[in-house]
Amino acid sequence: MCFPFDARPPDLPADLAGPPIAGGAGAETLELTSADGTRFSAALAEAPGASGPAVAILPDVRGLYPFYSELAERFAQAGHHAIVVDYFGRTAGLGPRGEDFDFWPHVRQTRPPSVQADLAAALAALRERTGAERAVTVGFCFGGTQSFLAATNGELGLAGAIGFYGGLDPERWGEMSPIHRAADMRGPILGLYGGADQGIPPEQLDAFEHALGDAGVEHEIVVYPGAPHSFFDRRFEEHAEACEDAWRRVLAFLERR
Repeated sequence: MCFPFDARPPDLPADLAGPPIAGGAGAETLELTSADGTRFSAALAEAPGASGPAVAILPDVRGLYPFYSELAERFAQAGHHAIVVDYFGRTAGLGPRGEDFDFWPHVRQTRPPSVQADLAAALAALRERTGAERAVTVGFCFGGTQSFLAATNGELGLAGAIGFYGGLDPERWGEMSPIHRAADMRGPILGLYGGADQGIPPEQLDAFEHALGDAGVEHEIVVYPGAPHSFFDRRFEEHAEACEDAWRRVLAFLERR
């Protein structure tokens, strides 16, 4: 898995955090319907007065669990409507997912086209509820890969894609590796990686960056020296600077969209 069940997203930098959401309301759990009739779960955090693009959050392999609902609330506090998509409606029914969720059998049955179909339904719900016309995906680990791949689907109409330590391995992903699909991506792309992430070696990052550059895709790949996989967790006090910098880059990326 990516984050432990008790992980929490880092706080927003103080100078970028808006006022608390009125009433302290958390993210609202929704039941949505994909194009193939699948019912799946999502969590929506609305930002009163939002003017920038909305955020569609693609979680790690655990799907919709508390870390990501809280992350949606963070984005709302920063002035962006945010929705989290659960991947596993077809195989595990509705969420949210608890600590005992046996995710791997469901991850193995999940495919990018179904993720993108569910993402399309989530974006439609986001537009209906909030009026947001532009959206950026933000994904983590497995979801980081899905975020990059969503950028290849022009029908989604994304304004950009962000991936935290999104997997790139051509052996794992085959022709669906973001390295191989870079030429089909509609940028801009922001990738955030830990320099001590043993699962994503520098040569894969170099190959991804070169593929994006060769395709003329606007992009930025940021590597935090010494940071591990899943560094974006408030428990990692030694990586607090990396977490703050990542927040600043993500919010600046959204502001430019």
